[in-house]
Amino acid sequence: MSTFTGLANPWKGKGKANGLESDFDDLTPAITYRHLHAQHFGPKDPLRAIALCDSDAFYATCEQVRLKVDPAVPLVVRQWDSLIAVNYPARKFGISRMDRWDDALKKCPELKIVHVATYKEGDDEPGYWEKPDTRTHKVSLDHYRRESAKIYNMFKEGLPGTEIEKASIDEAFIDFTRPVREKLLERFPYLAKVPDDAPDGLDSTLPPPPPISWDGLGTLIPLHPARDNDDAEVELLEDDLLTTWSDVALSIAAEMMGRVRADIHAKLGYTLSAGLARNKFLAKLSASYRKPNDQSILRNLAIPGYLRPMPFQKIRFLGGKLGKALAEEYDVKTVGDLLSITLEEMQRKFGEESIWVYEILRGIDRTDVKEKSATTKSMAASKNLTQPVAKASEGSHWIRILAAELALRLNEARDQTPGLWPKSIVLGLRQGWQIYRSKQAPFPFSRTVTIDLIAAAGDKLWKELIGFDDSRPLPMKITHVGLSFTGIASNESGQQNIEGFFKDSDVSVKAEDRGTKRKLHSIVEEKHASEEITECQPSRSAIATHFDCGRCGRRIHISDDLAGIGIEDYIKQQALAALRTEHEDFHLALDLSKLPEDGVNAAKFRPDPPQKKFKKPKSKPEPKPDGIAKFLVKK
Repeated sequence: MSTFTGLANPWKGKGKANGLESDFDDLTPAITYRHLHAQHFGPKDPLRAIALCDSDAFYATCEQVRLKVDPAVPLVVRQWDSLIAVNYPARKFGISRMDRWDDALKKCPELKIVHVATYKEGDDEPGYWEKPDTRTHKVSLDHYRRESAKIYNMFKEGLPGTEIEKASIDEAFIDFTRPVREKLLERFPYLAKVPDDAPDGLDSTLPPPPPISWDGLGTLIPLHPARDNDDAEVELLEDDLLTTWSDVALSIAAEMMGRVRADIHAKLGYTLSAGLARNKFLAKLSASYRKPNDQSILRNLAIPGYLRPMPFQKIRFLGGKLGKALAEEYDVKTVGDLLSITLEEMQRKFGEESIWVYEILRGIDRTDVKEKSATTKSMAASKNLTQPVAKASEGSHWIRILAAELALRLNEARDQTPGLWPKSIVLGLRQGWQIYRSKQAPFPFSRTVTIDLIAAAGDKLWKELIGFDDSRPLPMKITHVGLSFTGIASNESGQQNIEGFFKDSDVSVKAEDRGTKRKLHSIVEEKHASEEITECQPSRSAIATHFDCGRCGRRIHISDDLAGIGIEDYIKQQALAALRTEHEDFHLALDLSKLPEDGVNAAKFRPDPPQKKFKKPKSKPEPKPDGIAKFLVKK
C-alpha cells in the first residue's frame, strides 16, 4: 500500500483570519507531482528558488584584497574628492559615501584612503598615483571589472545547472530551480513515482514534507517581525516551524549558495551577502536584510510580514515621481497602506500599466533570470571634463587616454575570446547634457590592438567633428569626451583582411599569379551586394567556391576564372574568404546608413521627382505619456 496522503493546508484558516489570502496569493500553493517532474519552469513555478548575491562593499574589498589589508581596518575608496566605497569597519565611525575624503578622515584619523586607479597620457595601463589630477587623469575601474569576473566565474563553476544573470558589477541573480529539483528527487526518492492510489494522478498533491533544520543555512526572515524595535531578536514562533515543499526548495538552494560563498571567500578573499526567495524582486529585497557576510531566506509565509511595514518608496521604481504621486494621492507611506487600494482604482488613476505596481506590492514578480552573453557587444571609455576643452588640438590628449583604456579592455576580451573585433569606432562630444555630437567609422582590422591604432582612428573622427586648427573657435563648449567600440563580434575562423592574404600568407604569391591577384581584387569590388547578413555559411564541397548568405538567401560565387581547374586551392580559399568579409562589411555599412536591404528593388524606395511645390505639413507633437508612463522618465 502506498503511504500517499494529500497535503493539508494548516495555514488556510489563519490566512483568512489575518486577511492574507485577500492581499497575498499563492503563499501555500498546492504542489503536485506534475510540478515536481516538469521540464520547463516558468515564473509561476511553486518550487522556484531565486537568489540575489551581493558583494559586500565591493570596491573597498577589492582594494583591501589587493593591498592585503586586514579586513578589520577602516578603509574607503576615493574618486577625486568624493568617496565611492566605504567598508563596514569605517561605517561604524559614521562615514558614508556622501562624505568628502577629508571630512571622513576627521571622523576616523586611522582611516585608510585609497584613490581609484587612473590613466594618464603616455601609459599603457592605469596606475595608483599619489596625487592624481582630474585635469590630466581619467578614472579606471578595470581592476574592479576583473575581480567581478573572477567571482562570476566561480559562480559558474560552483553552481552547475543554475541560470546566472549578472545584474551589476557586484550583484548577480541565480536561479536554482533546476538543480534544486534534481536534488529534491535525489533526497526524496519516493517522490520520483506517482503512487498507485494517488487520487488525481500527476495532478495529485505531494505528501507533506519532513521538517527542515535551518541551522547553518542563513538567517530566516520571521513570519511575525518585531514591531517595537526593528533590531530586537525575534524567537521563532510555532508557526515558523511549519514546512512546505517551497521551503524545502529554498533550504536546498541556501545550502548550495552557502557553499559557493564560502569558497569565494576562501579563494578570493571576498565576502558576499545573499537573499533567497521565490522571485527576483523578493530575493533583491531580502539580500539587504542581514549584512554583511550573511544570507537571508524569505519563505512564502513570511512575505506579508516582511512587506507590509516597508516604506514603499524604498522599492525600486516606486521612488521618485511615481512614489511621490502615490503617496500624495492616497496619503500612504508603507506597502501595507497601499494594499487597500483596489486594482481598478489604481488603474483608473495611473493607467492600465499600473498592474505591475499592484503586483509588486504583493510580492509578485514575473521576470526571468536570464544569463547574458559573455561577449560584450560594445565598449566605452569617457571623461567628464572639469575644465572644458579650450583648443581643438587638446582633443588628442583625451583621445589617447581613452584609447589606452579601450586597448586594454579589448586585449583582455580577446585573451578570453580570440578573434573578437569591433566593427566601428565612435567619438562622442557633449556640452553639459544639452548638445551632443558624434561620428563613427569602420574600425580597421589589425593583428594586434595598440593604443596608436585606436588613437589614430579617434583623431580622424575628432578632425572631422572639430578640426585641429587652434586659430578657429570651437563649434561647441566640450565638457565630455567619449570613445567607444560597437558591433564587437568574433571573426569567423580563417577570416582576415584582403591585405593579409598576400602580405602575411605562408604561401607567397608567385609572379605568374599576379594576374590572379588582380582578378581577386576585382571580384571583391564587383561582388558588393545590398543585402544584410548575420552569418554566411560556406559550401560543403572539399574546396568551397561559394557561400550561402543566411539572411538574404543568396548564393555568392567566386569568379569562374578562379573556380576553374588549374587554380591553386589556397587562391580559391582566399578569394572566398575575401568575398565573405567584404559581403559582411558592406551590410554593416547598410546597417549604419539604414538603406533598404534589397538592392535590386531599392529603386522603388526612392521618391519620385516632385511634380509641383507643396507645403510640408507641420509635424505633430509627440503625444505626452499617459498613465504610469509619465512618472517613469528615461534617463
